Amino acid sequence: MKMKPLSLLFSIFLVIFLTTSYVTVDALTRNDFPEDFLFGAATSAYQWEGAVNEDGRTPSIWDTFVHSDRAGITGNGDIASDGYHKYKEDVKLMAEMGLESFRFSISWSRLIPNGRGFVNPKGLLFYKNLIKELKSHGIEPQVTLYHYDHPQSLEDEYGGWVNRKIIEDFTAYADVCFREFGDHVKLWNPINEATIFAIGSYGQGLGPPGRCTPNMLVNCSTGNSSTEPYLVGHNVLLAHASVYNLYKLKYKSKQRGSIGFSIYALGLTPATNSKDDEIATQRAQTFLYDWLLKPLVFGDYPDEVKRTVGSRLPVFSEEELEQVKGSSDFVGVIHYSTFTVTNRYSASSIFPMDVEGFTKDMGVYVSPIGNSSFFAVEAAPWGLEDTLEYLKDSYNNPPIYILENGARLESHSMLQDTKRIDFIEGYIGAVLNAIKNGSDMRGYLIWSMVDLYELLGGYSTSFGLYYVNFSDPGRKRSPRLSVSWYTGFLNGTIDVAPQDTFQLKRNFSSYSSL
Repeated sequence: MKMKPLSLLFSIFLVIFLTTSYVTVDALTRNDFPEDFLFGAATSAYQWEGAVNEDGRTPSIWDTFVHSDRAGITGNGDIASDGYHKYKEDVKLMAEMGLESFRFSISWSRLIPNGRGFVNPKGLLFYKNLIKELKSHGIEPQVTLYHYDHPQSLEDEYGGWVNRKIIEDFTAYADVCFREFGDHVKLWNPINEATIFAIGSYGQGLGPPGRCTPNMLVNCSTGNSSTEPYLVGHNVLLAHASVYNLYKLKYKSKQRGSIGFSIYALGLTPATNSKDDEIATQRAQTFLYDWLLKPLVFGDYPDEVKRTVGSRLPVFSEEELEQVKGSSDFVGVIHYSTFTVTNRYSASSIFPMDVEGFTKDMGVYVSPIGNSSFFAVEAAPWGLEDTLEYLKDSYNNPPIYILENGARLESHSMLQDTKRIDFIEGYIGAVLNAIKNGSDMRGYLIWSMVDLYELLGGYSTSFGLYYVNFSDPGRKRSPRLSVSWYTGFLNGTIDVAPQDTFQLKRNFSSYSSL
């Protein structure tokens, strides 16, 4: 393997500003990955489908949230990318690209409008047709049952995820999905990015249903940031386990599918090489990874979380511990950015310390690399490698799918998305490095197939391989440069040399922003 020669000036720059970890990488292609490894793309119901008032669908908490003044962003998903009407066109585009898998979510309120009971035949037909269309083009469907969007009726009735009643309703909803779609779906993700859902939607009020203790940053109308993230996380684990055990008992022997647990996995690295920052990073891993993963694998919450949270942390019964432990066939990793961690004050921390609850309990400052964005476009693929290595070593090397990874650009960036290509190149290389280092990697999905309505950005930002003209009533799709790149990678006509054949791990102690 060869490294490209570096200029003297660039070499000096590296010595002064960077601590460099070289990983030489030959050009790679799709053929370097296991044959059964799945490359694809992802989306979600509210962000893609639109048609919010059509064919029997009722409002979800996401509808309510974005139509209130709490969301802090303009626009809504009433029409979104119009995937409900354009799904055949989108599947055709996927097939032309050579996608091997497509992850989408089912709208609970489209399938079961009241949250329980009556199954909407038109909603049922839509998802059956979508799955049939994918399978007919050789594309493996991956289904998420819940992506921030339970029916508003359940929120009004008993508070949604803050109430244990949702476990029964969610399990019944999952039962319908397994029964109706399970013969053609082999990969299931019951609850999307469970960790950040509990923290962001119930601790910071940034996602639906927008609950938190009112503070200087967000004026939530209801909620308790000190208790609800833990309560919701607890109910999510119990609901996930209930669904997993239902599938195992009733469907798995015939359908032979797998059910995974999805986490939002921030890449975490010490801000400096100090012992204090190393300890801070370990604490962040405990709260952001282990808090919900450890019960699934080992049967209970981490001791450090128990000590810190105390009586605010719900307790599993012995029966519940048995149900939760081992209730996942794989881990779904959602990863966009790498963050530095420190005990020292950082104004750019994404978890403000003045908000009571989870972030204060975690007690460290977590700041994005590159800029103040939660989705920094600067590629730091070694952050993903570190995460995958941590999961491999800490959780007995579980099967892992990268369910989302992508680069956010301004929506007006149009078609020349070379930064996105550079980003994806680096991360695909990181996944291959993880495989070579022994991680049981099963798939990699780009977020997103087409431009969507984004939770934290509305229509002002874009992750799509295909540009969608949201000013056009027909929501015309246009391929960005990344489409031809991904197509070429998948069919073997483009070789990838991630990070220009080397990767850089930075020493951030010289950056004044930390």
